[in-house]
Amino acid sequence: MSLWLGVDMGGTATRWVARAQSGDIVARGSVAGATALPDAHNRTHYRRALTEIAAALPSPLDGAVLGVTGSGLVPDDALRQDSARALALAPDRVRVLNDVVLAWHAAFPAARGHLISAGTGSVGVSIDTHGGVTLVGGRGTLIDDAGSGAWIGLRALDQVWRLIDLHGHPEGAAILAEHLATVIGGAGWDSTQRWVYGGDRGRVAALAPAVAAAAEAGDPTAIHVLHRAGRELARLVIALRARCGAAPVGITGGVFALHPSIKSTMQAALPDTPLHSLTLDVACHAALMAQTRLEAP
Repeated sequence: MSLWLGVDMGGTATRWVARAQSGDIVARGSVAGATALPDAHNRTHYRRALTEIAAALPSPLDGAVLGVTGSGLVPDDALRQDSARALALAPDRVRVLNDVVLAWHAAFPAARGHLISAGTGSVGVSIDTHGGVTLVGGRGTLIDDAGSGAWIGLRALDQVWRLIDLHGHPEGAAILAEHLATVIGGAGWDSTQRWVYGGDRGRVAALAPAVAAAAEAGDPTAIHVLHRAGRELARLVIALRARCGAAPVGITGGVFALHPSIKSTMQAALPDTPLHSLTLDVACHAALMAQTRLEAP
C-alpha cells in the first residue's frame, strides 16, 4: 500500500496523518512535541517523535512532508537526513518546512493571504506568488512571541509579582493570583520560580487558561493582559500589510479560543480588516502535499 505522511510538529505536541494512494486517511495520531533546534538534546527528542510515528504506521512510507517548529526557511540537509533515517525513507522522499509555512499552505492552498498563528508562540506569515516567505514575530519567548500563550502567562506573572513587590500582596489582582497559584501549585515565589525556570515555554503557556479564567471572573489585571495580547497580535497583521500589501487575514491557534476579548481587541485595532477564524488540519494537508509533490510521475 502506498502511504504518504504529513506531520505538524510543535513544541508541545506533534500531530500526524497517513494518507493512502486513494486519498483515504488510513491512520492519524499524536506524539510528544519537539523542535528542529540543532542541539543534541532537542535533536534526540525530534528523532524520538518521528520514530514513534514510524512505528505506528500500517505500512512503509512512500514520502513525507513535515512542518516543524524551529525549522528555518533555508533547507537544512542535516535535519532532512535525520528525518529520513527516523522514518526509514530516502532523504529525497522527505520535505521539512517551517511549521508556520506549512500552516499557511493549509490556510491558503490556492490563494494569497496573511496568516496569524497564536498558540504556545505567535507569528505572522505571508507567501507571495513566487514562493517568497515573509515572517513577522515568532522569535521565541525570550525576545518576542507577543500575544502568545507563553507571553500571556509571563505577562500575568510579571503583573502579579510587581503588585506583590509594591504592596506585599497582589493588590487588585487577587483573582488572577489565585488562579495562577492553583496551576503552579503554590502562591510563593519558590513555586513560581520552579514552574517558570524548571520547565519550558509550553509549561509557561499552560498558565494562559488560568489568565483567561481570571478575566472571565472579572479580574482587571487579567483582562488588561488579554487586551494587550490582542493588540500585539494586531501588530503582526499591520507589519505584514506594510511589507506585503493588503490580503485576507486568517487567524488560528489556541490563544483565540482562550477568551473572546483577544479577538475582539485585535479586531478593534484593525477596523478595516476582517479577521477570519480558521480551523486547520495541518497534518492532513501535509500528507496531501507529500503525495502530490513526491509521488513519482
